[in-house]
Amino acid sequence: MYIRKATLDDLSKIMSIYKIAQDFMIESGNPNQWGHNNPSEEKVKEDIDKKNSYLVCNGEDIHGVFVIFKGIEPTYKHIENGRWLNEDEYITIHRIASDGTQKGIFKFLIDYCKSKSENIRIDTHHDNKIMQKLIERNGFQKCGRIYVTDGSPRIAYQWMNPLH
Repeated sequence: MYIRKATLDDLSKIMSIYKIAQDFMIESGNPNQWGHNNPSEEKVKEDIDKKNSYLVCNGEDIHGVFVIFKGIEPTYKHIENGRWLNEDEYITIHRIASDGTQKGIFKFLIDYCKSKSENIRIDTHHDNKIMQKLIERNGFQKCGRIYVTDGSPRIAYQWMNPLH
């Protein structure tokens, strides 16, 4: 497997992966995080245009998608029921999805992100038990609760390089 930046040529495949992920989340007890309309095609295009969208590939096939946001994540400025591990520069990982055909995609992309930053933040919905387990299994610490743009709460996590 390898990771590359997404281009607009990848849009239809990315949207099909998000559709698979949306269906999976709904079927596994998490109907409210994305539903069938999140992320929107407009948001995905914006991620690609800003060069924040990445793909997990095996050969020519795309099996996963995620976004790395560098800089201050506005929804992370206020955290409840806890605190961030530090206030150092960080990257945020958003909109992780896979087509479900390859094992180890989450760990592979997290390891990639850890090679790019010593400080990573991520969040997920309270009902997304699968993602919570993956995040925690990969060394992230639960830090508290944040609220995304639409006002709904998310569990906030942070990973900090132990050698940092």
